[in-house]
Amino acid sequence: MKNHDLWTDEFFGTEPPCITYELRPLVNPVTRKSAEGLHSAWIILNNPAQLNSYTTQMVKGVIAGFSRASMDRSVVSVVFTGAGDRAFCTGGNTKEYAEYYSGKPNEYGLYMDLFNAMVDAILNCKKPVICRTNGMRVAGGQEIGMATDITISADTAIFGQAGPRHGSAPDGGSTDFLPWMLSIEDAMWNCVSCELWSSYKMKHLGMISKVVPILKKDDQFIRNPTVHTDKYIHDGEIIYGEFLVGQAFKDARQLMKSCTIDLSFLDKTIDETIWAYANLFPGCLMKSIDGIRMKKKFFWDQTKLANRHWLSVNMTTEALLGFRAFNERKQTGKDVIDFIKYRQLLAEAHPFDQELIDMVLPKPTNE
Repeated sequence: MKNHDLWTDEFFGTEPPCITYELRPLVNPVTRKSAEGLHSAWIILNNPAQLNSYTTQMVKGVIAGFSRASMDRSVVSVVFTGAGDRAFCTGGNTKEYAEYYSGKPNEYGLYMDLFNAMVDAILNCKKPVICRTNGMRVAGGQEIGMATDITISADTAIFGQAGPRHGSAPDGGSTDFLPWMLSIEDAMWNCVSCELWSSYKMKHLGMISKVVPILKKDDQFIRNPTVHTDKYIHDGEIIYGEFLVGQAFKDARQLMKSCTIDLSFLDKTIDETIWAYANLFPGCLMKSIDGIRMKKKFFWDQTKLANRHWLSVNMTTEALLGFRAFNERKQTGKDVIDFIKYRQLLAEAHPFDQELIDMVLPKPTNE
């Protein structure tokens, strides 16, 4: 048999930060017997110390992983996930952004070419792609998560964008995908507010497929106690999946600390989904999936090049400010600029120069 894969093992690894690529046996979820010669491909964002944010090299690994899985005849489905239990992915590595790409639009343009190729690799994979959301899925992590076909999420996961708060726009897919998945106004607010929404809220709004518990108390699974898992009425409005507030939230957080984390139910649900895929005609399955994907791809393909150029130029202005503020938060105690001062300077037509930068960036706490 011919090998159609373009990539070598150099793009994969086991030591963070890296992409770990694994073939796991296809398992009958009832009998627990494996089907000889058939697998799921696991593409794992392996950078848990930095909440599975992706470096430039990791972006290459994601592209390589989806290409390999797509070309592997034995692979039934792809599982895209993150290492550990805190995060699926929190987007691009802000340390790398702040210390290398800030102020270098040409370099960031080259990076965005790789990022666009990563989203393309997910959307073009000739196997069904499951996003196993094991924790935070925010910023660029939200974007690459939405490029997958379905999401099966831990109920402790949170979802949202960060761009307008930290110096960018979510033009790596969110502005294209969110209006397909949410109402236009929910898409708008999720895109710009930088609020973090619960997995239950996302399930209610139709953005993800399944939500399962991962917390165990006294050897029993319990639902995320920080979230209203049923509808309730607040100020006359019916609310779903909102976080508790005040002391109730603090008490729930304490309860969570007394629980253990067990991802077995999440993985059981993943196995059941892959088995369902395995019991379908593969050609008919992929034609159906591509027929749905093309709606997301249409708008993604329309805008990805223009967005690439804007995001590159933005690295000389607001992204420079936003990523520096976030990267220097340990020295300053703040992760964002002085937005009001920045707007006041713009209202005065102040040039974007070093004086402006110094006036709006947080100062180190020892100054």
